[in-house]
Amino acid sequence: MRSRIFFPALALAIVISVAPASGALSPASIPAAFEDLLHQPSLSNPAMILIDGTTGEVVYEKNSYSQRKPASVMKIFAGAVAIKYLDMNAQFATKISLGTESKSMVIQGSYDPWISLSHDVARKMNRESLPYLAFNSLTAAKKSNHGSLKNITVLYSGLYSQDVANLKSFWAQRGFKPTMKAVTADETLLNAAELIVEDHSPTTSEILHYTLLWSENNLAERLARLSARAAGNSFNGEGVAQIFEAMLVEHGIDPSKLVAKDASGLSKENRVTAAMLGQLLYQLRKDPAYSLLYDELPVGGISGTLRSRFLTTAPSAVGLVHAKTGTLNGTVTLAGYVQSSDREYVFVTLADEISRGTKAAAKARAAIDRLLGRIAAPNIPTEISEAPVTP
Repeated sequence: MRSRIFFPALALAIVISVAPASGALSPASIPAAFEDLLHQPSLSNPAMILIDGTTGEVVYEKNSYSQRKPASVMKIFAGAVAIKYLDMNAQFATKISLGTESKSMVIQGSYDPWISLSHDVARKMNRESLPYLAFNSLTAAKKSNHGSLKNITVLYSGLYSQDVANLKSFWAQRGFKPTMKAVTADETLLNAAELIVEDHSPTTSEILHYTLLWSENNLAERLARLSARAAGNSFNGEGVAQIFEAMLVEHGIDPSKLVAKDASGLSKENRVTAAMLGQLLYQLRKDPAYSLLYDELPVGGISGTLRSRFLTTAPSAVGLVHAKTGTLNGTVTLAGYVQSSDREYVFVTLADEISRGTKAAAKARAAIDRLLGRIAAPNIPTEISEAPVTP
């Protein structure tokens, strides 16, 4: 019987093997493949850019300097300026008190962006809603005025006009129609007496998380306006447009083709280019100060507005796409980041010339998913194992 001789060097030999990237396109193969994919009728001549997240090299672009409707990918701007100008650990307080004068109440607000008439929305963030504040203050007003709700004045500061309207509507339905008087924050402080009820919002970072994850329009508008005020600009749409433009300029991006009519993306007058948005996403990803923006984006097939995407259209991309969705009638957009084995790409796709209707939008979304599915692949670490010993 032939004896077997073991050599330690051979017995400990190492084999390095890397799992294949599920057929993902290489950078060199992307332009030709994307040209074919983007000519699909369902996307109807979209604007797109794909940028290497490490080098900043533009790997592919189509109509990238064409002004297009962004839909809700506009919220990327809102998120970025919120991170820049607002304290992510801060909370917003709203206090309602009886006034120092008889037949008066005082509301000390701080422009809490989260105040909502919806109990369901409020419960998702583990806090009370505007009806809670309104009902408790109504009850206290009635008790302090011996059962009467007549001739009461409410002094308030730090409330959005919509919240004032919501309060008045809630109270009016219950027979309470006070005189509402806007005053300064100092005046509310001086006129507040016994506290009736108070509430504190989640942290700004939690509010931003919900905004981007579920594409909440009202929160995006309010965060952007708070950011504009914090930057020293006017507390309105014009101030928001100015800080959006300033964000681009700060990162060396030409803002001349930006048209920002709102922060939510609801306006069909908004305009961006794939190039400007792609470059902004690239610059923000490199800056640790904006890491929260990436963390709060929906993840393909897993969370938020992307939770149902890629599951059937491009399973290989599930968990590998962090992006902001956008939809208007005749417009489907997606912008963010996609993992492709050992690299990450920044991408923007703006399809704003598709047919109107839900079927056309669904086809466009599926086409975008399949497009990203061609490059998405996990970054599988090198596997190190002992080689089998040969007799």
